[in-house]
Amino acid sequence: MTTDQKGAIAEACIVAAAVKLGVEVYRPVAEGGRYDMIFDVGSRLLRVQCKWAATVNQALVVRCYTFRRTRNGWKKTTYTADEVDLIAAYSVDHDRCFLIPIELVENRPTIQLRVAPALNNQKRRVNWADDFDFEARLRRHQGAVAQLGER
Repeated sequence: MTTDQKGAIAEACIVAAAVKLGVEVYRPVAEGGRYDMIFDVGSRLLRVQCKWAATVNQALVVRCYTFRRTRNGWKKTTYTADEVDLIAAYSVDHDRCFLIPIELVENRPTIQLRVAPALNNQKRRVNWADDFDFEARLRRHQGAVAQLGER
């Protein structure tokens, strides 16, 4: 598959996952912006950049950058909290979506989410895929907004 095809699949699966959870999803009219969609989680709008999660060994690798041709050649750009609130990733191998806060990957080109224990038994400083479960993370955002409304 091409990168465009992978991106289209990831975006479609992420939209479907959000809509199933009752989240309103909005898409930009034109391509080329820093985020792919907006999630309406009540009184807050979240800017979401969608990515394909590739399986490498026992981890999902999420590339948190764009790679574009400019008049001066190729340019690789990472994301910041000024541009994006969340990175949503889809793994076709696991048929599952993940939600990563931008603060964890800001200005970093990649993040790895472990789906199985490391061969060297490392447990510290490991990003476990289950900790970034799409539904659980999105429910936290919805809950935070609901709690704000109750005050």
